[in-house]
Amino acid sequence: MAEHHFHLKASWPGGRNSSGYIEAENLKTKISIPPEMDGPGIGTNPDEMLLGAAATCYIITLAAMIERAKLPLENMGLDSEGIVDVTGGVFTYKKIIHRPQVTLKEEATEEQKSQLKKLVEKAEKSCMISRAIQGNVEMKLEADIR
Repeated sequence: MAEHHFHLKASWPGGRNSSGYIEAENLKTKISIPPEMDGPGIGTNPDEMLLGAAATCYIITLAAMIERAKLPLENMGLDSEGIVDVTGGVFTYKKIIHRPQVTLKEEATEEQKSQLKKLVEKAEKSCMISRAIQGNVEMKLEADIR
């Protein structure tokens, strides 16, 4: 079994409406509460970062699966949306919707298109971030496959 360790340092001066800073090997940015939640909106925030983790994990997982299947990929992209519910002052990350757009080259067979459809769904279930939040955040796919 192999374990990979990732490290992040955070600094925060105190107070809800302050802004802080996070630093990891390839991530360095200011952080604060977003304006939608009555914060200063400086830098990124946990809501964007969870969405970013889920989205990047999904698209990288899907790309690897398409490559392994040797599908003739033309291009791919992803729009993702995170929905946070606020009820009784409690903030809950409710849902993440991934909207992948995947196009195969013209010479793709019907069998390859069918395989792509399966991989688009399998990638969401295989991604380690999706698995980590499973049961806590609803995950939904709205794919545009061509």
